[in-house]
Amino acid sequence: MKKLYVTTVEVNDGRNGHAKSLDGKLNVDLSLVEELGGKGGPATNPEQLFAAGYAACYEQAIKLVGEQRGIEIKDSSITARVILGKFEDRKGFGLEVDLLVDLPGIEPKKAQELVDEAHQICPYSNAIRGNVDVDTRIKQ
Repeated sequence: MKKLYVTTVEVNDGRNGHAKSLDGKLNVDLSLVEELGGKGGPATNPEQLFAAGYAACYEQAIKLVGEQRGIEIKDSSITARVILGKFEDRKGFGLEVDLLVDLPGIEPKKAQELVDEAHQICPYSNAIRGNVDVDTRIKQ
């Protein structure tokens, strides 16, 4: 793989800690959510960060596919829902992702084609393929 971009983030104290990128552009506190036994709090968590990253990356992949096909994509949005769960049949935890894709002005069949092709080139989709269930839907 030809490297195009590299970033490094350091986290201290896990889910009740702090995350900071070495370039200083990311600098956020983390809170363990109540659902996982924490106190909650005003800070973000890994699932929110993953959802934001995946949604941004996936939307950009859709725009790239649209550009390659000569389709102008305007006012699009992706709503990413990330579910953290515990496996029932083995040890450990896993994720599920729902991506709701809004492509105003693009007919549903064409939108689905863009979404399907983007799923093949998005780095997040490629990284988790076969390990995380991802459901993509077109917003009606």
